[in-house]
Amino acid sequence: QLQLVESGGGLAQPGGSLRLSCAASGFTLEYYAIGWFRQAPGKEREGVSCIISSGDSTSYADSVKGRFTISRDNAKNTVYLLMKSLKPEDTAIYYCAGVLFGLCTLSPTDFGSWGQGTQVTVSS
Repeated sequence: QLQLVESGGGLAQPGGSLRLSCAASGFTLEYYAIGWFRQAPGKEREGVSCIISSGDSTSYADSVKGRFTISRDNAKNTVYLLMKSLKPEDTAIYYCAGVLFGLCTLSPTDFGSWGQGTQVTVSS
């Protein structure tokens, strides 16, 4: 069973940066597409970014394109989400999730293994 743990969340000012990490255990992330999702109060969970198992293809929600960068370090069994130019509307609980050799659809229903989430708050 793939287990994922998110970290790196916290408080950032608008325009600031945070780097989220998604660390895996149970199985190597090498075989999984990993997506980042977020859920703000009163909103549905939405896809933010995804990276396929090879790392050769990534996807981003329109709202974060140009600001967020997803990457993976399979040697460390970790996927990262570098968030720059943060906006208050980025405030949410951020989750990572995996799917074995999956495609990056940014659809939560396509991902079967989820972490517990890490809170990101962007505020002055």
